[in-house]
Formats: sequence, C-alpha cells, structure tokens
Amino acid sequence: MADYSPKKGGAQAVTMAQTERTPLLPSKRQDLVEEDVYDDYHEASVASGVFNLSTTIVGAGIMALPATMKVLGLPLGILSIIIMGILSENSIQIMLRYSRPSGARSYGGLMGDAFGALGRVLVQLCIIINNIGILIVYLIIIGDVLSGTSGAGKHYTGVLEEWAGGATWWNERTFVLFTITVVILLPLVSFRHVDSLKWTSALSVALAVVFVVIIAGVTMWKLFAGEIPMPRLTPDVYDQKSFWRLFTVIPVIMTAYICHHNVHPIANELSGSVDSSDEKMQTVVRWSMFLCGTIYLCTATFGYLLFGDATGDDILSNFDTDLGVPFSHLICIIVRISYAVHIMLVFPLLNFSLRLNLDSILFPRATPLAHDTIRFALITAFLVCSIFFGSAVVPNIWIVFQFTGATATVCLGFIFPALVLLKDKPLLATKRDRQEAVVMVILAVLSSVVAVSTNLFNLLEPGTPGVPAGLTAYLGTSFN
Repeated sequence: MADYSPKKGGAQAVTMAQTERTPLLPSKRQDLVEEDVYDDYHEASVASGVFNLSTTIVGAGIMALPATMKVLGLPLGILSIIIMGILSENSIQIMLRYSRPSGARSYGGLMGDAFGALGRVLVQLCIIINNIGILIVYLIIIGDVLSGTSGAGKHYTGVLEEWAGGATWWNERTFVLFTITVVILLPLVSFRHVDSLKWTSALSVALAVVFVVIIAGVTMWKLFAGEIPMPRLTPDVYDQKSFWRLFTVIPVIMTAYICHHNVHPIANELSGSVDSSDEKMQTVVRWSMFLCGTIYLCTATFGYLLFGDATGDDILSNFDTDLGVPFSHLICIIVRISYAVHIMLVFPLLNFSLRLNLDSILFPRATPLAHDTIRFALITAFLVCSIFFGSAVVPNIWIVFQFTGATATVCLGFIFPALVLLKDKPLLATKRDRQEAVVMVILAVLSSVVAVSTNLFNLLEPGTPGVPAGLTAYLGTSFN
C-alpha cells in the first residue's frame, strides 16, 4: 500500500504550516469535531488541482449530455449547459468564501460551522451515500462495457466478449471486475493524498478529450458527406408528457457538474500560505469549470448532431452500431475502452472523499487518516469490498440508489452551499448573492422532485433493463 508521509521539515515546518492556515475568525462550533482530518501535506500545484477537480467533474455524466440536446433543442441545450456550469462554479466559490472565516478544512466542517453537528453529519452522510452509489454504478458500467450484459431478451456484447468470440471464463463479469478491482483500483485508492493522483487524473482528462476529438471527427466526416440532418432548434414538445420531459434534463446537467465533495481535499493540499492557496484554488475552480464546460458543450453538440433523434439516454449505446464511416468498428471499440478506463481513473477520486467522510463519522477525534496506516488500510479495504460486492454480486442494486442520487447529489451541489450563504454567519453575503442562492435552491428542489417522480414512474413502468447505464441510470431519468 502506498505510503506518503509528510515531507521533511521537522516540528518547525509543521508549526509554520499550521500557523499560516489558522482561521481568521475561529469558529465557536469547531470544538464539536476536530478539523484535523487532513495532515500537513501542502505541496500540490495548480495544474494538479485542475486535473483532479476536472476528473471529479467529468465522470459518467458526460455520456448523458447529448440526449439533453435532443429534448431541449440545440440553442436551449447549449444555454442550459453554460448556465448550470456558472451556477456550479458560484456554489463552489460560496464554499471557498465561507470556509476561510470559519477555518473549515472540509465540507462537513463548513456545514458544521453554519448549522452545528447536525449540519456536519448531514453533509457527511450525503457524501457517503452519493459516492458509494456512484462508485457501485461505475463498476457496473465497467462490467457492462467489458463483459456485456443482457436484458429484455437482448444481449449487449462486451469488448472482451467480442475479442474472445464468445463467453469464456476470463471475460466472465465477476472475474473481470475482481481482476480490475485488485490490479487497478486497489493500488489507486491506496494513495493517501489527492495530489498523488494528478497523473492518472491528467490521463482521465486526456481520454475525455480523445472522446471529444473522435466524436467531432466522425460528425465532421458525415457533415461533409451530407449525412447530417438539420438539428432540432426548439424543444421537443408535442403533448403534456413531452412538456414534463423537458424538466428531466435538469438533474442530469446539474449532476454532471458535481465535484463539491472533493473541493476541500484538493484545496488543502495546494502549496503556499492560506492566502495564496485560496487564490490558487479559485484559479483551479475557474480553469476546471472552463475545461469541463468546453468538453461538455462539444460532446453534447457533436453527439447530438451525429445521432440526431436516435441519440440514446447514454450515448455509449450509440457506439454499439455501425457509424457509417471508415474504421467504424475500431472507433466504437476505442470509445468503449477509453470510457471504461476513464471511469477507472475517476474511481479513486470519489473514493478519496468517501473514505475521509466515513472516517470522520466513525473516528471524529482520531489522528489524521493519512497518519494511521492500520485505520487507513481497514477503511479502504472495507469500502473496496463493499463496492465490489454491490456491483458484482447484485448488479441491479443501482435501482436502490436512484432515489439517493436524485436527492443527495443536488443537496451537495446546490442546496447546502446556498443554505450556508443564506445563513451568512460571517455576514459576507450581498443582496445579489442571496438572490442567486434562492435560485439555486429552487432549481435543486425542482431537480430532485422531477428525478424522484421519474424514478417512481419507471418503477411502475420499467424500461429496458441491462442496457449499459451512465448518469441517467443513477438518477433514474429517461428522455424517451
């Protein structure tokens, strides 16, 4: 297991680091639970922060965005992705702005300062529920892509199954997931600092860019060949059901930008004093949102132009057919493999904040987790085993998380930051800030209600099971 102990410098260096990061206005609530959940590692660069935060953002949600264009039409779809990106950045800036006066070094610490022990525990539970649900879904997606899946009398062939010419012992789902978990995921989740994942995060971002280049290239090829029809420019509304379907895009776009659970872990490791690290984190957030917003806009636009009204809820399903271009089969294989690898590289980042918050609930006054090898190993092993069991043994367990994904995720991304601002304990909010916070809460509540309602309707009238599922599966949202 990887061991990254604090860098040299002795007691004097540790004392200086602690002094530089002392709260400007010590919180009266900080004695509820110690904020010493992180060690004194402060050597991460801005580039490292951008890679890690961007990888946290661009998870499985990227594959669900083209379908939002099919529902909203191209102009409104593009505008929605931009607006949600701006609101998400504002919510993160709220977290950073209010963390400084209270000295909060975690999302739980920020909520604890504003709302006491109840606020802290609530946000920690939301992070645990949200992250473990998404990680289980990620493993299910990896299993579907590599080993294939069946449902409603139809079999979706996995990449490894294609290579072997059929089902064999080495491409069997449980064996594949176990091998990936032990050989790839376990070493990655064993790192004790987020900064240690910067190179895998850079690769993950590169794979997302590769996907954009591929889908843009195929689209341009077919465009010059005159095979791209005129895209829909207005929302697809023709009856009451189609009208309400417009609102199903809200939770998908909102959730695609969620990264708030990793904001503090990344910020805490940035180099420099508290003032310089605050400025660096703001730069990290701006660049990450710009990068991910650009990737999202290109993916959604080119994906919808390429497949039109045939765009699936998860565009990955569209790469299981002939694209009508040279080397179509090879392109589909590259897209599916790069998607699976991308998710594997996102996995340790979500596990990082999951592990920290679980440890904070179980051992609130223990030494920093990175300094306790036994506790670190036990919690890591427990989480990895639980996630593997949930995905490999009970592959339909994601149904349980549809409701938690529709509630916990929007709470973390919008409701909790907005409530912190409306509480405004350090008296920092302006009138405009409060208005934006109210808009965030309204959108988040609307998103949650729509997603939960969709979940209930899907349970009463279930769709086709077994299709490789992304963000829409986690939220239980369907655009069809």
